[in-house]
This record gives sequence, structure tokens and C-alpha cells, in this order.
Amino acid sequence: MATIKDIAEESGFSISTVSRVLNNDQSLSVPDETREKIYEIAEKLNYRKKTVRLLVKNIAFLYWLTDIEELEDVYFKTMRIEIEKWASKYNIELTTYKISDGIEKIPDTIEGFIAVGMFSDKELAHLRKITTKGVFLDTTPDPNHYDSVRPDLVQMTRRTVDFLIEKGHSDIGLIGGTYHNPNTDQDEMDIREQTFRSYMVEKGLLKEQFIFCHRGFSVETGYRLMTDAIKKLGDGLPTAFFIAADPIAVGCLQALNENGIAIPNRVSIISINNISVAKYVSPPLTTFHIDLKEICKNAIELLLEQVLEKRKIVKTLYLGSELIVRKSTN
Repeated sequence: MATIKDIAEESGFSISTVSRVLNNDQSLSVPDETREKIYEIAEKLNYRKKTVRLLVKNIAFLYWLTDIEELEDVYFKTMRIEIEKWASKYNIELTTYKISDGIEKIPDTIEGFIAVGMFSDKELAHLRKITTKGVFLDTTPDPNHYDSVRPDLVQMTRRTVDFLIEKGHSDIGLIGGTYHNPNTDQDEMDIREQTFRSYMVEKGLLKEQFIFCHRGFSVETGYRLMTDAIKKLGDGLPTAFFIAADPIAVGCLQALNENGIAIPNRVSIISINNISVAKYVSPPLTTFHIDLKEICKNAIELLLEQVLEKRKIVKTLYLGSELIVRKSTN
């Protein structure tokens, strides 16, 4: 096992300097390059790997969601928990700010931020005045100035259509939510609906009457939209539905089951996220697994690249997903 002496010899710094750096002694006045070199060698030699990370202070976690939005969509609650876990693991001191606090409450002394939720142009302009270091999760609202990490929803949507076509479906519907534009306070088309429409047109299969979307990604939204589809379409219900998110899909399954519509023999269902309940609903849900742990880990690492390594170039990272096939499709 490597010792402080080993690190000192390889780095060229004194044992005292190496020891104080590895113990996060903030009173030690050395250049950032010195600290970074010592950490790099410590990592390389596998010296007490879990304890050599520099304490990173004054990082804001902008959790720009209401309590109701988090309650309705477990996706964001899971994301918040994962960010807090990874921040702790990487020795980052987070201070959480919510949308109810307002953007003005964020101090101009922050080193950087990680953000979840929708931000207006005015809020983004305010952030740019405070710091150049930030990472957005699940959205890319300011790609010229800040990093972002998000699941590749475009690719998932296209893969869904291909998967269902391969299964023999040509009547394919969409049930989803809408994007809330904070600048106009209006509901706009979500990226999943945009992609679904364009790809179905490309395939020559788009049928407008099979698309049902409304604000919200909750179980209640799914139940209401599928019930509406059943009432409007009757026997003309499509043979398959792409559902924008698992909570919506759970509500859709409930509505289909209540109306005696067989899943998947009459209607196949495929969704996105793979929340924990997906394998326990009736029938178990075919869905894309979004690895939130990996998304949040990458967000933390991107921020550390900016804060500690002084990276200037902006990065936008799209993560792929795994399709988990269960009994809601055939």
C-alpha cells in the first residue's frame, strides 16, 4: 500500500506538504497545480482513495421543482437523492435552493451549481452573472455557457417505434406530458412527442387521433388520458402505445385493466424510466432503463472538471439506455 512518503518522492514535494494537502488543510498556501498534482499521484498510487478528495465548498444545488411536481414524478425525487449521495462521496458541500426561494436567493459567492428543473431566460441570465461553472440535469437550457447531462430521449423514442414496428404494429399511439415553457408560462410539445411525430411521419404511420398529451407526468395524468382515449376511440384504439414516462404508464395500465382491455393481446404498452414499481404492475411494464446513478455521477464529475481542473469548454452529454422487455408488449 502506498504511503505519504511514496507520494512525496514521486511528486517532488515534502512529506509535510503532501500530508497537509491530503488532509484537506485549507490553511496551507500552495498553488492549485500543487494540490492537483498530489491528488493525481495519490489516485495513481491508490493511496487511501476514498479520503484524498479536496473538500469543494459553496456549490449550489438548484432544485427548481415544486413539492407537488416531485411527489407526482419519482424520477426527480430519485435524481435529487442521487445528487446528494454523489456529492457526499466526492466531498462536495451542497446547499439546496428551491424554486420557491427564487433565483435572487442564490449568493454570488458560489463556486458553481448543479441544476434540476426548468429555468427562464431571466433566471439563466442571473446565473451567468454569478458563475461560469454549472451543470444542468435532464435539460440543456444554455449550451453555450453551461454543461448538461441528460438521457437520450430522442434515441429512445425512435427505438420504441422501431421495436413496435418489428413486433408487427402499425397503429401506434402516444400518451405523454407537455413541456412547460417558463418564459411564456405556456405548455409546449415535449421532445418525445416531437420525435414521435417526425419519426412516425417518416415511417408513413402517424395518426393524429392516436396522440394524447397533457401537462404532468403523474399516474393521474396517465389514467385520465388513457380513459379519454378509450372513450374517444372505442374499438379503434391502436394496438400499441408509447408512454412518455413510467408513472403515466401505471395510470394507463389501470385504465386499460378497468375497461377490460387485454394487455398486451389487445394493446401493447412501452414506457421510459424503469422505476422500481415497473416490474410489479399488472402486467409488468416494458420500459427503457434510465441510469440515474450514472447521470448524476457524470454531472458531479463534469462540475468538478470545471471547478478543480479549470476546464473552460462546454460539454453536453447524452446517455443511452437499456430496453427492459417485460409482459406489457408482444
